[in-house]
Amino acid sequence: MTQTQTYAAHEGTPGPVPGTEGGFHPLDHPAYAALTGPHAHFAERSGRALRYPTAVTPWTALPPDPGPSDWADLAAFAAPDGTLPLLGTDIELPDGWETTVDYAGVRMVGDAVDATPDPEAVLLTVDDVPEMLDLVARTQPGPFTPRTIELGTYLGIRQGGAIVAMAGERLHLPGYTEVSAVCTDPDHRGKGLAGRLVKAVAAVVKERGETPFLHTGADNTSAIRLYESLGFHLRNTTHFRTVRAPR
Repeated sequence: MTQTQTYAAHEGTPGPVPGTEGGFHPLDHPAYAALTGPHAHFAERSGRALRYPTAVTPWTALPPDPGPSDWADLAAFAAPDGTLPLLGTDIELPDGWETTVDYAGVRMVGDAVDATPDPEAVLLTVDDVPEMLDLVARTQPGPFTPRTIELGTYLGIRQGGAIVAMAGERLHLPGYTEVSAVCTDPDHRGKGLAGRLVKAVAAVVKERGETPFLHTGADNTSAIRLYESLGFHLRNTTHFRTVRAPR
């Protein structure tokens, strides 16, 4: 069985699409583009405000042109302390809202990535989630919750029977899929495992006629260098924010 055949069950919506959707580029508002596009079946709605189920991924989303009613609808998703995570958006907050966490990031696109299947990469399934969560807890690659695996293909490399590195798909936009949860056990770093898995996930994405993209911290220079070496390039800087709704 070929790698493409092995991963076919996770392919999702196939085929290339135009670069714009609804008057904006999908990569300018990735969570909103995903939840109104290929990931619409995950969307929980409050007016025009959207979010993923929190057990899948914590991200919420606003339309590109939010008005007061949209912010009021978004507030319905707030945690008990009033906070909400916003992914990669620089939308100005209205009066009464405040930013509690602001983490500078970069968005990179893999138009020229060397997308190559890896013979050691194995398809991870729901049975592997406890072990995946343990690896995430030790490496902190970003949000990965018990149902995140439902978002797309996740690949891992096992050594001695244990998952020592993994990467997978998160946001699925029109024409693009995010490579995410890239992490390697600290005892196995420096062996190129993360790069191999990023290329393998990119191969799955490109097989659908889509373009891989990813996020990382603006201060994570080692990761940025790795992704550049694989064929990703900087598209724009962005922010990962947690905001608090008016009390």
